[in-house]
Amino acid sequence: MLEFRYDTQLLIEGNGLDEDVISDYITKNLKGDCLLAVGDDELIKVHFHTNEPWKLLEYCRSLGEIYDIVVEDMDRQARGLQG
Repeated sequence: MLEFRYDTQLLIEGNGLDEDVISDYITKNLKGDCLLAVGDDELIKVHFHTNEPWKLLEYCRSLGEIYDIVVEDMDRQARGLQG
C-alpha cells in the first residue's frame, strides 16, 4: 500500500501568487510528498501526493480560482483499476 494515496493536481489563477510561499505552506502544513508548485504571479500548477486532497484544495482555493482539478487514486491504479 502507498504511503500517500491520492495524486492531486490543479491550477491556481490569481494575483500576486508566489510559488515559494505556496510550497512552504504545503510542506509545513499538509502531509504528503512529491510536491511541485510552479508558475508565475498569476498562474501556479500544483502537484502533490496526499491522503487528504480536500485540504490541499481548500488551501489553494483560498489563494485564487482553482481549476483543471485532478485527483487520482494511485492505490487503485497500482491494482490495475481506473484511478
